[in-house]
Amino acid sequence: MHRLVIAPWVCYALIAPALSHAQVHYPVKPVRVIVGLAPGGGTDYQARLFSQKLAENLRQQFIVDNRLGAGGLIAYHTAASAAPDGYTLLVSTPVYTIAPAFNEKSRLDLLRDFAPVSLLTKAPYLVVVHPAFPGKTFPDMIAHAKTQPLNFGVSGLGTTIHLGAAWIAQATRANIVIIPYKGTGPALNDLLGAQIHTTFANILNVSPHIKSGRLRALAVSGGERSRVIPELPTIAESGVPGFDVTTWHGWLAPAGTPPAILDRIHAELAKFVRTPALAENSPPTVAKLWAAHRPNFAASSRTRWRAGAVWQSPRGSNSISSRFERGKLIRTHTHPQPYTHTGG
Repeated sequence: MHRLVIAPWVCYALIAPALSHAQVHYPVKPVRVIVGLAPGGGTDYQARLFSQKLAENLRQQFIVDNRLGAGGLIAYHTAASAAPDGYTLLVSTPVYTIAPAFNEKSRLDLLRDFAPVSLLTKAPYLVVVHPAFPGKTFPDMIAHAKTQPLNFGVSGLGTTIHLGAAWIAQATRANIVIIPYKGTGPALNDLLGAQIHTTFANILNVSPHIKSGRLRALAVSGGERSRVIPELPTIAESGVPGFDVTTWHGWLAPAGTPPAILDRIHAELAKFVRTPALAENSPPTVAKLWAAHRPNFAASSRTRWRAGAVWQSPRGSNSISSRFERGKLIRTHTHPQPYTHTGG
């Protein structure tokens, strides 16, 4: 009996054209874009903005799927375990580089589990308060927090916003109460309803509220003033020297996704970043637009892992993580009663 033996390279030669053909015609079905935060926040807003443009240009649906819970870990593991075929993408923020620094036993490894698509934007936050809040400046807010508790809404524990609030509490010794939410959207809604005193908000989705007078901005979280609101001081200028907290928005795909597909998505995203259409939907209020090449995004992610581990190291008594360990930062999951202001 004769056996037909086909060498491996022959097999590859036979299937390679089919693979190439499939990649060239990507996508042929809807693509799921997973977001680990609630709708209404800056991350969700950007995910929907970029998804809409990809859908228009690639003539296929890019569906945003908000997978909430466990500080973004449900979204992370859902995306990481998906087939590496380009039909599941993860919207990434600094939360995935922060988590392992807090938990040495964490199994998260961004560089192992994902392939970078694009680093799209980097932006500071604004410290915003309800117009009924008595303080007109950031120092006023801190002075208020030294006389009575200041309810500070954050987009989940262990997020950039949480660390920023902790940094302020530690540096100023103010009585800041952390109110965790499932994203900046819900926190912003409660701030608009005067359920909390303040939060960090992405300029993207808070600018309309500032212009309408429904919220008041006190300071910028980045290391330099905003080009759009140059009169607004930085937190570093306002009493917390060295304060510099920003966020970034990038897209990832499960490790093993074909490079041709990653390049295709990246090219479309980069094309959109350079168009006037983005400026109309996201005026430079916001962020520096990057559309970084995929290798650069990977290098950036690696740097942030290391920087995060140093920043949160418990070696010094002044580190943020040691403050958490000593239990000196108040945390609460119960939302406060609405506050009222009767003074001038």
